[in-house]
Amino acid sequence: MIVEFGSYALILSFALSVFAMGMATWGRIRRNPVLAGAASAGLLASALAIVVAFGSLIFAYVTSDFSVANVALNSHTDKPLLYKVAGAWGNHEGSLLLWCLVMTAFGAVLGLSRGLPFGLKTSAVAVQGALSSLFLAFAAFTSNPFVRLDDIPVQGNSLNPLLQDPALAIHPPLLYAGYVGFSVCFSLAVAALIEKRVDPAWGRWVRPWALASWAFLTVGIALGSFWAYYELGWGGWWFWDPVENASFLPWLAGAALLHSAIVTERRGALAGWTVFLSILAYSFSMLGAFLVRSGVLTSVHAFAVDPERGMMLLAILGLAAGAALILFAIRAPAIRSMATFAPVSREGMLVLNNLFLTAAAATVLLGTLYPLLLEATTGATISVGPPYFNAVFTPLMAVACILLPAGPLLAWKRGDAKGAVQRLRLALVLAVAGAGLAFLLFDPKKALAASGVGLGLWLVFGAIAEVAERTKLARAPFAETLRRARNLPLGAWGMALAHAGVGIFILGAVVETTFKVESARALPIGGEISAGPWKVQLKDVKIIEGPNYLAEQGRLAVVDVAGQKRERETTSERRFFPAGGQTTTEVGLDFRGLDDVYVVMGERTATDAGEPAWVVRLYWNPWARLIFIGPALMALGGLVSLLDRRLRVGAGPGTRRRKEAKA
Repeated sequence: MIVEFGSYALILSFALSVFAMGMATWGRIRRNPVLAGAASAGLLASALAIVVAFGSLIFAYVTSDFSVANVALNSHTDKPLLYKVAGAWGNHEGSLLLWCLVMTAFGAVLGLSRGLPFGLKTSAVAVQGALSSLFLAFAAFTSNPFVRLDDIPVQGNSLNPLLQDPALAIHPPLLYAGYVGFSVCFSLAVAALIEKRVDPAWGRWVRPWALASWAFLTVGIALGSFWAYYELGWGGWWFWDPVENASFLPWLAGAALLHSAIVTERRGALAGWTVFLSILAYSFSMLGAFLVRSGVLTSVHAFAVDPERGMMLLAILGLAAGAALILFAIRAPAIRSMATFAPVSREGMLVLNNLFLTAAAATVLLGTLYPLLLEATTGATISVGPPYFNAVFTPLMAVACILLPAGPLLAWKRGDAKGAVQRLRLALVLAVAGAGLAFLLFDPKKALAASGVGLGLWLVFGAIAEVAERTKLARAPFAETLRRARNLPLGAWGMALAHAGVGIFILGAVVETTFKVESARALPIGGEISAGPWKVQLKDVKIIEGPNYLAEQGRLAVVDVAGQKRERETTSERRFFPAGGQTTTEVGLDFRGLDDVYVVMGERTATDAGEPAWVVRLYWNPWARLIFIGPALMALGGLVSLLDRRLRVGAGPGTRRRKEAKA
């Protein structure tokens, strides 16, 4: 009965979204606040209905109701409770319901928000209602997670063992909060085009949504990368997988949107950029939804292999993004910048930032879609991998990062390039010194890696220099510096954290990619293997029983080759899941400062003497910690900026009334 109630709630949510869209459209045409209020109430009711539907699906998973096809295909009675709950979104239908839950929740927040001019808010609610209606219709009529089975199985097929991991339990909700959060930016952009009203007040409303979405997306991508790093046993953290790229595209567009929205809010400039990037960020999110659900990709990240449903998602993408881009093309000539600025200014640097980020996104988009389009049109297959992205994407981002520290130190409208360089002089000296030291320590053939270290240090020291300049560190009494630090807006602290996070990530990525060492050999009990400064000895192997699996667990001792550091133990496992007949590998990770000693125990074999042995792969990943600390700092910077009081203070009542009267 609860399952039928959930199905009814899903249909009801769709009907309420259609109702909200209709009421908002009618209310805007009639300029009727009552109808507009009914639209906002409709979005709230739609969100509550989806909460009921999602709760019903989780209930079916927790109680192992195998009469529901979705539960039978993705759950099992022996599965731990956490993964029963997470299994609700570990498949196409459930993940789509999660998408609708986040979208309707954000729509409800938009509908309940105050301070937006009547016309702009009502149009945005109508657009958000339309987007919700499209995805809810897709979920209800083609991907309903509540479909019953006629022949009820005694046991379910269980969830893909690779997805039975704590990181994968929280990764999709965070990722979707980022993906779908951009839908509000999309709605506000389309509303601004409809109303022919793109001004600083509109930029102030877009920016917090862009900040929150980008921060959530950063955490989601970082968690997904960390999961792939320690769960798949490949030894790496990023593979330019097409589905990884699908999440990276909205991140790049969102980063550009953040910077563009700042200019629109502060100076009334780059309005066209901000509108376009708002549309682009959510369009990339919808493209990602299509890629993982259409069957065009074979990936551990993909949810479905159903071309028919994929085509329907493509139709939603074409309808929503196509309509928005056509409207943008029609209205773009009427969008006028409200401020002029010199090429050397903070606005000028942010324009360059937008150009490099969008160009970088274009290279990722081309590298991701070109093989698919080529195969679809000619039948030929081509592989586009790291060599392409490293050759095209990396230089663009390197130039953007070189320019990044100078932007916050330039004045609005007209900046002083010489003054900015002088304020960054110490940061430049330290970065060059770091690069020079790296060049001396590294193999001469790896001079490019030394440049990467210098770039990372440039960003970190540049962020510190910007805070030091604002607080007059070492140029004023300590009490004055402390007072300035306390009064420094949270947005400035957040920006410095985010920029430093980019630098820390670059340091980790450059050193880990350049200097990682790996080796593999079959080890008997007591056998040893070395990689870089570390060696591992296989102590013993035993069979253990988990909640829904059996495993061969190897106990391994990790010690440095020189024998100067304390020996520590780690474990690596090969798990067999009887429910699905699948085998997975659990990596052994020994964190040594910033480095990772990464051990994977493989299949059982035998030595030449006939002794039992196991294939062990050992990786030394230097500075791998920084790869994940960097994004954490970026996301923290975004969230700190979101708490800035200036983003929560809108126009006063008198100003708001005058603006509403004009609407």
